[in-house]
Amino acid sequence: MATFATKGQKSAFVTGASSGIGKATALALARAGYKVIGTSRKAVPDELRDGIRMIACDVTSDASVAEAVALAHAELGHIDLLINNAGYALSGAAEESSVDQVRSLFETNFLGVVRVTNAVLPIMRQQGYGRILNIGSVVGLIPGPFGAYYTASKHAIEGYSESLDHEVRQFGVRVAVIEPWATKTSIEANSPQGDRPIAAYRQTFARYQAAFDAAMAAGDTADDVAATILTAAQAKVPRLRYPSGKAARQTSFARRFLPRALFDRILRKQFNIA
Repeated sequence: MATFATKGQKSAFVTGASSGIGKATALALARAGYKVIGTSRKAVPDELRDGIRMIACDVTSDASVAEAVALAHAELGHIDLLINNAGYALSGAAEESSVDQVRSLFETNFLGVVRVTNAVLPIMRQQGYGRILNIGSVVGLIPGPFGAYYTASKHAIEGYSESLDHEVRQFGVRVAVIEPWATKTSIEANSPQGDRPIAAYRQTFARYQAAFDAAMAAGDTADDVAATILTAAQAKVPRLRYPSGKAARQTSFARRFLPRALFDRILRKQFNIA
């Protein structure tokens, strides 16, 4: 199969590129001169979306990931940049989700990142270079009431990414985490709530949801996050973490330096659950 990335042209493989942050990132990378292949679960053969080559990939399937990465490598000739973006949210009190529902979330949000990374790393090791950017979240650093399992999946991304970065530096590969805060995408609207609702949480969750919706309405755009991703992709010496936007930077700073009790009071007041 002929490659469509020239020898000196950088290439990128972006999961979850059909909408939101993934789509904005694919387009930003293409404008910056990268040859980009994006993935979605429902892409059809030879599909182009806004000029981005799209291929099918279900990150919960070892076989699908292996096939997609092999196809991307054959077409690109090399994979310089991996953006692990595919994922979804799950809202509601922790008690309201069954173990099966939690397992499904982790299959996508965490194990999906592991699957794709494990498929791409042999290519990057052989090349002697590469960069992996995992889309985390500020809630990978802080508590996420009424989003405990999404929060846990993003905490897992933080620990995995930092550990992996130490292992692969010897091969010229670096790993970083992008940490958005509230971002105006369809992730919340398209994501489920707990599959076994409990009336005792209803009033508190309603107050939380109203506060969360207000934060989302004032949040950053997918293009804002894509700009942060491009910065991380092009940095000569990448940092481990890239908070995206003013609110993310302020929250990250507060989590590091405020006393725990004070931070908790602020968080509970912000989400109207005090």
